[in-house]
Amino acid sequence: MQNVITVKDLTKNYNGLRAVDHINFNVIKGEVFGFLGPNGAGKTTTIRMLTGIIKPGFGQISIMGFNIARDPIKAKQLMGVVPEMSNAYVELSAWNNLIFMADLYGVPKKTARQRAEALLNLFDLYDRKDHKIKTFSKGMKQKIIIAMALMNEPEILFLDEPTSGLDVQSARLIRDIIRKLNKDGKTIFLSTHYMEEANELCNKVAIINHGKIAAIDAPEQLKIRIGGLQRVEVSFNKPADISALSAIPEIINIRKKGDKLALYTNEPGSIIYKLVDYSRANNLKMVTLHTLTPSLEDVFITLTQEVG
Repeated sequence: MQNVITVKDLTKNYNGLRAVDHINFNVIKGEVFGFLGPNGAGKTTTIRMLTGIIKPGFGQISIMGFNIARDPIKAKQLMGVVPEMSNAYVELSAWNNLIFMADLYGVPKKTARQRAEALLNLFDLYDRKDHKIKTFSKGMKQKIIIAMALMNEPEILFLDEPTSGLDVQSARLIRDIIRKLNKDGKTIFLSTHYMEEANELCNKVAIINHGKIAAIDAPEQLKIRIGGLQRVEVSFNKPADISALSAIPEIINIRKKGDKLALYTNEPGSIIYKLVDYSRANNLKMVTLHTLTPSLEDVFITLTQEVG
């Protein structure tokens, strides 16, 4: 397995405050690597160092073997960057934004035109290619920004909050495109506040808090690591007697969640059998039944509270 990003003892201070504190991690070729953290945790500072926008105070960053401090041009040629804030030129058309990016990277004109056409089709924007970016919706702007980052065919794509503020349909399209790019061999470095998005897309996640890495692992491994109660969520066709259910010894706690009951337990299998018995005895029908483990959001909250 090839490391495409290697970070050693990365540190950055601002006005006497340590924003990033001796962090270490590797990103393997072909991964979708999630980088998660609360506001002010050091996430954006780290990304800006990784992409060569600011210099580290201490430590080293290697991008596919190139030290970003010694070989910044070679390192940057291997990456595409989608910042949190739009970097498209709003007075230019979608087509001209893409061609401009190709010119910056020295992409031959014929190749640039072919890539621009392919990307506009991929993002379903070809019919708007001659329209100025200022006429685009937020979702359309986000798509063109990602397309711009792909004009140099980067090995690594940095995405900083790519679905922030988007409607459900646009966010789903962006996630589908991330999956396709990853399937085609791109390594994705993804920063997001949406835990479900990270859980859905990432092979591995790092959680940063107060400038330190709290944990790095696959999402499911992190869930196992923090442990905690499992829960069984059930809904019935008629109201259930919560006091009667509370008498089941394996149930530690019950919470009402809309039309569902969340039954917290260490023995979900046993609970399911007893729910079936309870339903039969009380002439109830179970409408839905799910067993749930701790979520990535549970992991995030637990780890950031511990480090804080």
